[in-house]
Amino acid sequence: MSGSTQRMKLLAIDTATELCSVALYVDGEVADRAVSEPRAHADNVLPMVSDLLAEADLALTQLDGIAFGRGPGGFTGLRVAAAVTQGLALGADLPIAAISDLAALAYGAFIRHGWRDVAAALDARMGEIYYGVYRCSEDGASSLAEDTLAPPGDVTLPTIDGAAGPGWQAHHSALPESVGAHVEKADDKPPHARTIALLGAIELAAGRGAGAESAIPVYLRDKVAQKRRQP
Repeated sequence: MSGSTQRMKLLAIDTATELCSVALYVDGEVADRAVSEPRAHADNVLPMVSDLLAEADLALTQLDGIAFGRGPGGFTGLRVAAAVTQGLALGADLPIAAISDLAALAYGAFIRHGWRDVAAALDARMGEIYYGVYRCSEDGASSLAEDTLAPPGDVTLPTIDGAAGPGWQAHHSALPESVGAHVEKADDKPPHARTIALLGAIELAAGRGAGAESAIPVYLRDKVAQKRRQP
């Protein structure tokens, strides 16, 4: 990462899956909290934020911004992360960075395994899968294939170095044979605020922060429904 990210102070929040996580990035170091209580995300986020800030002896207004997992993921969880991010950012007049949870999965696998081109997936329920493909480097994760919602049998992938996310295992038996072979040994860790923080720092350092009103979840299922309704 560049020197500008090393000097940054950033809060990150992710509640896209059953894991609720919060991270605080301070001058290149990351502290985090995480708890798996799917029905208690709204109750857990703010206390974890307060704990991390208190431990670092920082006020919210001393931060450079807030990053959050924008989705795809569970509807209720995404709304929690977006609402908390928007409220905190408005109150402290901070910019925000909305990070794809699939990008976070890919970047996490890059950090752990050194994989550059990574296919990431989450279970979308209802017999469908969220997936995307990202090229990762020290400068972040850039999309090679747009985040998509599809039946697992319709998944197609370019050549990849590895696969990430629990979605692959959840739908492995329904994937096309060629895809299943590529993702059989996927890194199945869920998205985490620690990785959201790293990607958020890159975005904010590059001047790509947005206003608090831009803290909006991305519901891929809604997008698919809209396309199907178009004549």
